[in-house]
Amino acid sequence: MKLLATALVKAQKEFEPARKDAKNNHFQSKYTSLAACVDAVIGALNSNGIALLQPTHECESGVLVETMFLHESGECLSAGKLHFPASKQDPQGYMSALTYARRGSLLSACGIAPEDDDGNAAVKAMPSAKPVDKPIVKPKVEEKKPELAIDEGMPILEFTEAVFASSETMSELKQWFSQLYTHTKKLPEDQVIITNLYNARKAELENK
Repeated sequence: MKLLATALVKAQKEFEPARKDAKNNHFQSKYTSLAACVDAVIGALNSNGIALLQPTHECESGVLVETMFLHESGECLSAGKLHFPASKQDPQGYMSALTYARRGSLLSACGIAPEDDDGNAAVKAMPSAKPVDKPIVKPKVEEKKPELAIDEGMPILEFTEAVFASSETMSELKQWFSQLYTHTKKLPEDQVIITNLYNARKAELENK
């Protein structure tokens, strides 16, 4: 495993940011597609003699994806298996779950995260502070609770991913999660996926 470990460390130093390349027109927000996640790492992996594999395993309730790194020496490393339940027992439901699972498994295995929208913004120098006689107290603005208005022609999980991506505060994210979780109370498998998406976006906001 020594050769693969050495090559993987070199490749990881060359990984690109997982850019938010896809747009959800309903919410006018951007998110990171599976293609962008693959593009962020595949070049560095291949140039260091590593092939990326994401085989699936038999699973009745959804999809089970395993991310693996195969070195040209023959050494192989598995990053573990990730299960995602299918929201519907049809091709659309399984393909949606497969996309979520492949993206989540790849991000975890490679140790990368979706790029922050403001991650590449230039940092402006802070102006010198001016003395004031009294501190300026800004009035507290109460955050407006978002109203849940689901597009009937839009899959609930696609809606969830888009609205979570557009949430800029923990308060807003929690409000959406509460409403969506209640909305899908008769769909326990969807609730599992919604919870996973919530935890992923929560981690992004906490790391800002």
